[in-house]
Parts: sequence; structure tokens; C-alpha cells
Amino acid sequence: MTTQENIIYLDYHSTTPVDPRVAEKVMYYMTTAFGNASSVDHGYGDVAAQAVKQARQQIAELINASPKEIIFTSGATESINLAIQGHIYQPNTPAQIIVSPVEHKAVLDTCKELAKKGLVEIIWLKVNQQAQIDLEHLEKVCSGGASLLCIMAANNEVGTIYPMQKIGAIASSYQIPFLCDASQAVGKIPINFQDWGITYLAISGHKLYAPKGVGALVVRKGYHLQPIIYGGGHQQGLRSGTLNVPGIVGLGEACKLRQIEMEADEGAIAQLRDQLQKLLQAAIPDLVVNGDLNNRLSGNLHISIPGIPSSAMIARVRHQLAISGGAACSSGVIAPSHVLQAMNLSQNIIEGALRIGIGKFTTKEEIEQASLLAIGAVKEIHQLL
Repeated sequence: MTTQENIIYLDYHSTTPVDPRVAEKVMYYMTTAFGNASSVDHGYGDVAAQAVKQARQQIAELINASPKEIIFTSGATESINLAIQGHIYQPNTPAQIIVSPVEHKAVLDTCKELAKKGLVEIIWLKVNQQAQIDLEHLEKVCSGGASLLCIMAANNEVGTIYPMQKIGAIASSYQIPFLCDASQAVGKIPINFQDWGITYLAISGHKLYAPKGVGALVVRKGYHLQPIIYGGGHQQGLRSGTLNVPGIVGLGEACKLRQIEMEADEGAIAQLRDQLQKLLQAAIPDLVVNGDLNNRLSGNLHISIPGIPSSAMIARVRHQLAISGGAACSSGVIAPSHVLQAMNLSQNIIEGALRIGIGKFTTKEEIEQASLLAIGAVKEIHQLL
């Protein structure tokens, strides 16, 4: 039986370990300062409310927003649902939503569900083989007007980073509200909510070394959403429910640390990624690197090995190496990645796709070991084939 400790973790896009400094804060607010932030009658409530206020400030500083614009949620999926459903509540005619086809399922499935109910019409954007958005096509589509534009900050599969500032400027010039799913980007690349024309920004704690089950939606001042959860009227009535104080404190602390350490960390992570890429390319001549190689997340290495299905690779290395395949398993059915399909990649590239995610706790030794394991697995599969 392989213990988890022996497995090299390279799936940072899926989730990150909680930074021990963040965990310490979370623990304190779970066990010592455990008050309810809505309890105004005693000191326990005051301490919790003060901690939530501080977290708002820490998040706001990282993304250049106002603390008042931050609504706490259970994560990016809820934030995205609140933004889309809360923005599009029961229009008389179907609202038009402009959507990138490589968005996360939280965006795509929400829009498709609303389309099924006749509440929205989806206008699809074009992406190329690097998963980049065609900005000319975007401008043309926006010129026809729409209720909402949905484009992520960075892709969760191939790591492509989108020009948010340019996209925000196009959306603003046509007065189209812009929802940006920034769950993969916050804490890894600079984001300027205030100046980039973003209307709604979704954040997820567990992508930036904070716990799972906490996130935020940043709502630009002057925009009003219809709540999707009722009861108690917490957070200006926009999102009811007792605040997850330990999680919120953890998210705030993680954002504070990312602001201080992001630049140095991401530089070091990119070096490790480049090293792994070189080692793999040297040993596997037909290896293909997917995505926009000039604009991708530092920790992202998305590769395809033509002729070797990713399932075969995963089966070989799963007890030694935590990476993910290019197929998504939703509701128990394995299907090729919608992102790679939208990029119009050939079938053998899609079938051989692997996503490797490197993070701040990855070591040089792990990178060297991971390359040996991956290269060994490729050789073994070739021999079998």
C-alpha cells in the first residue's frame, strides 16, 4: 500500500495544500476565537466580526478592490452562480450572455442550465489552438450588446492567461458587465479589479494555499445582484448564512501572504516548470506542450504524448506521482476535456493530454524524480505497445 507521503504532488491546479501559517490562523479561529461574526451582544462575536473585517481588507489589497465590494461564499462555484444567476434574474426576454468555450464548468453549466429554462441565449466566443481569445471577434460580438460577458483570468487546464485589461476595456466601452472567474489567477498573477473594467470577480481559497470551502465574489460598487440563498440577510442580504469565520480568516491570511511572496514564489515555480519541461522534451522527442507558451501560469505544464493515452500514463504513475489526465470525469462518465476540444486539437493530442501543476511547496528534487518517473512510464508503455 502506497502512503500518500510517498507520492509527489503535482496537481496544484486542482487544489493547493494549506500554507501552515494560514492553518495556524484557521485553527485559532476554530478553537479559541470561535465566535459567530453576527453575534453583536458579546466579545466573542466582536472578535469574529473584526477578523472578518480584516480578511476583507487583506483580499481587497491583493486585487485592488474596496473591502465593501467583497461577498464571502463557499468557493468559486458559488460565486460564479451568484454572479450569473443573480445578474440574470427573470428577464422578460432571454438575456444574452457572451461566453468563452474554455471556461470552467461552473460557468458553462450555469449558463447552459439558464438557456434550457429559456432565460438566456449563449453567444460563443472563438478560441484558437493555444486557447487564446480572438479579441477582434470579441469586439464585434460586444458591439451587438449583451447582458453579461464571461471570460476567465487564466485557464485551469492549459494555463493560458487572458488579457483581462483589454477584455475589460472592450466590455466597458459597450457597457457590458464582465464576470471574470479568477480562481486560478488570484495570488499568482497581478489583478487590478478597480482599474480593469471587471464587474464581478470570483475567487477560490483552495487555489491559493487557503482551505477548501471558502471563496469570495467581488461585486463592483453600483451593481446589484438578486440573492440565490435566502435567510438571515447576512452580507447586505446578498448571501445569507453564518459566516465561515475560520475559512474567511484563512482566505484573508493567504491573500496577505500572496501579496508579499507572489513575485518571488512564481519566479521560482516557473524555473521548476521550465526545468521539468526540458527534461521531458529531451527524453520524449514527440512530446507536445499545449497552451500559450508565452502567457501561461508559472506552475502550468500541460503536455500531450501522442500515441500514449493519458489513462495509461496515470495508471502507471498514480502511486508515485499525482498529476491529472486530459479527460474530465463528471457524474462518473469519462469524457474528453471540453477545453482541448474547443481548442480544436487533434484526437491523439487530446487523448494523450496530461496536466502537471507545480506550486510553492514543490522542490527541485521532486521535479527531477517526477521526470524520471514520467520518462520511465513512457518507455514501459512503448515496450508494451
